[in-house]
Amino acid sequence: MRTSAGRQDLHSGLHRNPDVVVRDMELTSQGWHVLRRTTFDYRRRDGRWVTQQRETYDRGNGAVVLPYDAERGRIPLTRQFRYPADVNDHPDGMLVEAAAGLLDADDPPAAIRRESAEELGVTLGPLTHVLDAYMSPGSVTERLHFHAAPYTPADRTGAGGGIEEDCEDIEVLELPFGDALAMVRDGRITDGKTILLLQWAALDGPFAAADVR
Repeated sequence: MRTSAGRQDLHSGLHRNPDVVVRDMELTSQGWHVLRRTTFDYRRRDGRWVTQQRETYDRGNGAVVLPYDAERGRIPLTRQFRYPADVNDHPDGMLVEAAAGLLDADDPPAAIRRESAEELGVTLGPLTHVLDAYMSPGSVTERLHFHAAPYTPADRTGAGGGIEEDCEDIEVLELPFGDALAMVRDGRITDGKTILLLQWAALDGPFAAADVR
């Protein structure tokens, strides 16, 4: 995962919705990412205009991928410490996730291949676009691009584990797909983007015809 320096200002030229008029925008924090407080007028469905204030956290857009080996029935996931989950009632903050990262200056396919190599040590085959989704639209601007791609044991071309200079310490887990679904059911996988990709793989993707109960 990398920083999103140099990303486009999503708030510039905001005029797509005629029922929203921005009155004021305040930059409240600019650390690794950007936090803004915006005051705007909003026209309700009954025609009345009201003034609202919202804070938005802009961390850039991202991409996530689920590599899969349909022949062996396996998928590689990551496990790493997530401090926000740790402080919000997760047992230890160690989340099992699909490989993901910010786009930075890359397009989604390039970002996905970069993150797969860095985190999993896997060189991906042809990419399938699954969906795009806003994961926390009440406050976070990020739009996440979901993909899947085949891989084989021969595509394990690196050790994975993340980038040490970015303080990443990522464990690679190669799991039977049925075990990963069971981890969703019993709460061992609680990461939203990963759950979406696993459900897609079971319903419409490479494991849709398999008995993975």
